[in-house]
Amino acid sequence: MPHSQISAHRDSLKGVRLARGASPWLLPTVATAALSLVRARRSRRAAAVAVPATALAAGMLWFFRDPEREIARGRVISPADGVVQSIMPWKDGRTRVAIFMSPLNVHVNRAPLAGTVTSVEHVPGGFVPAFNKESENNERVVWHFDTELGDIEMVQIAGAVARRIVPYVPQGTKVEQGDRIGLIRFGSRVDIYLPEGVEVAVEVGQVTTAGVTRIDRD
Repeated sequence: MPHSQISAHRDSLKGVRLARGASPWLLPTVATAALSLVRARRSRRAAAVAVPATALAAGMLWFFRDPEREIARGRVISPADGVVQSIMPWKDGRTRVAIFMSPLNVHVNRAPLAGTVTSVEHVPGGFVPAFNKESENNERVVWHFDTELGDIEMVQIAGAVARRIVPYVPQGTKVEQGDRIGLIRFGSRVDIYLPEGVEVAVEVGQVTTAGVTRIDRD
C-alpha cells in the first residue's frame, strides 16, 4: 500500500477507538508490520514483507474501528451497521429484520433499546456466508432484552469468515439505548425481532448505522 494511502488510513482513525476483542487479530498483525519495517533497511526479504504486512495492519486498524456515535431517538434503533437483507413476518406475530454486515462495516453492535439483558446464549453451528439462507444454522449468540416494549430478541450470526462473536455485557446488565454490547469479527449478520404491532420503518436494501438508524415507525 502506498505511503499516502497508509497515511490516509491513519488520519481517518484519529479520535476513533478500537473495538474491544480486536487484540488477538490486531496485535500480531501490527507487530509483524512494525518488525518488518524496522528490518526493511537491512534486508530485501524484510522489505518485501513490509509492504503487505503494513497494508494488512492498516486494514485491520480500519476494520476494528469503533467510532463514537450520537445516538438517535426512537423506540428501536439499528443494532448494526450494514444493509437490510430481509424483513420477514414471524409465526408468533413478530417481524424479523435481518441486517447483513460486510467486512467494510463497523462490527461493533449496539443495544437497540434501553433495558436489562435477560439472557446471552451462545449457540454452536456452521459458518456458511451470512447472506446465505442456510446461515440461520450458523454459530450465533442470542440476546434477550427486557424493555418498555417487552421482550426483544436480537441474534448475532457468524459468517464464513467471522468465527468469533465477543459479547461485551453479561446477563443481568442494564443497558442504555445505543450502548456497545458486542463484536462480530469480519462479515456477518444481525437479526432483530420487532414485537407484534410494531411497524417496520426500514426496507430491504436500505443502509443502516448502529445507534443511528431507526428501525420502527410511530
